[in-house]
Amino acid sequence: MSTEDENDLIFKALSHRTRRHICDLLKAEPLTTGMLCDRLPDIDRCTVMQHLKVLEEAGLVIAEKRGRERWNHLDALPIHAIHERWIGPYASYAVSMLNRLKSRVETPA
Repeated sequence: MSTEDENDLIFKALSHRTRRHICDLLKAEPLTTGMLCDRLPDIDRCTVMQHLKVLEEAGLVIAEKRGRERWNHLDALPIHAIHERWIGPYASYAVSMLNRLKSRVETPA
């Protein structure tokens, strides 16, 4: 799978607010699927599992079987890669533009 295809999966996974909320919950600590269902009372177990599947396919969640339990861990590396590719360079560009604007405004004519 190409990097662009992987990025598409990550953006798709993060496009849904429930999946972003699941990532926020898993950021604090790994949780079993049952624990996630308890923390998402407005969503049935089947829907939670479907959201977890999308997150897993994007590489954002790693599932670990321990006996009858399925522990879900957040893997933030794909998000970091998106940050490095998109957010970091654009933030640097924006800061550079703002510095030039500030210099022009503060320099007497």
